[in-house]
Amino acid sequence: MIVEKLSELHSLVGAPLGRSEWVLVDQQRIDKFADATDDHQWIHTDPVRAANGPFEGTIAHGYLTLSLVIPLWTQLLDVREARTKVNYGLNKVRFPAPVPAGSNVRATATLAAVEDVAGGGVQLTVDIVIERDGGDKPVCVAQPVFRFYPG
Repeated sequence: MIVEKLSELHSLVGAPLGRSEWVLVDQQRIDKFADATDDHQWIHTDPVRAANGPFEGTIAHGYLTLSLVIPLWTQLLDVREARTKVNYGLNKVRFPAPVPAGSNVRATATLAAVEDVAGGGVQLTVDIVIERDGGDKPVCVAQPVFRFYPG
């Protein structure tokens, strides 16, 4: 969805913003995330050992899944007036299901709240659900808070 002005966001509270494109979470992406975060737990990085583990293969880190919120979210809402966008925080995050290596994931989002903030900006509270292709439960349910400013 494309919105011209920050002030238009207030009317979108409660409105679904659609679905992102699918993103592949392959073993290479998982391994790069492990290197970036120094989290090389075998359930993420050792396909041979993980084949006999609780998930029958490697799975993505929960925080890797969470990190995909930004690229998936930016596919759902573009506010042309917003020149500065800040991750303000998270109200809640859950990982109800794993993301096996080789999975495709996508996001849906709804604006939960929009508040005016100092500096002519707005604070957006967003309900985001990331699903896995073929999965029966979400792989991430999060409520990020963003601040958008016009300058």
